[in-house]
Amino acid sequence: MRNLEAKFRLSDLDAARAAALSLGYSVRESFTHLDTFFKVARGKLKLREQPPDAWLILYEREPENGLMLSRYEIARVADAERTREMLARSLGVLAEVRKHRMLLIRRNVRLHLDRVETLGGFGEIEAILDEGRQESVGADAARAAVDELLDVLGVGAGDLIDVSYFELMARD
Repeated sequence: MRNLEAKFRLSDLDAARAAALSLGYSVRESFTHLDTFFKVARGKLKLREQPPDAWLILYEREPENGLMLSRYEIARVADAERTREMLARSLGVLAEVRKHRMLLIRRNVRLHLDRVETLGGFGEIEAILDEGRQESVGADAARAAVDELLDVLGVGAGDLIDVSYFELMARD
């Protein structure tokens, strides 16, 4: 699967939510994540725990005209605790990231409003690009939708972040 992504700091998550709602986004859900990142030879591998569910996510990102193009695979995990323990022993843990996320959606575009433990407020936009999926669109339409949302949120190209939350934690 592929998507076009943008990540940025947000000082006011409530204002960002209101701005997205004004564009026709709707709040889908609010939840807490624990993402455990593991050492791998290529890309990034994380176990995402969102009780009662969990997924193993492998992804790679590359710059795409100021945004990030992400290729990823997702597998549902039945026993998150056991999987985390096995991967930690065999691969090693890079980091754990805890966050509270509010998910807003409009067509193929997802806006994540995140409160990340130790880092603060962030926004993440993901536009699904894969052909053959009902919610996907072409790259040009996805870029336009992402740009529209960035504009209404007051986020410029210089505000975009091209690393994961755990990489930001390592910098601080």
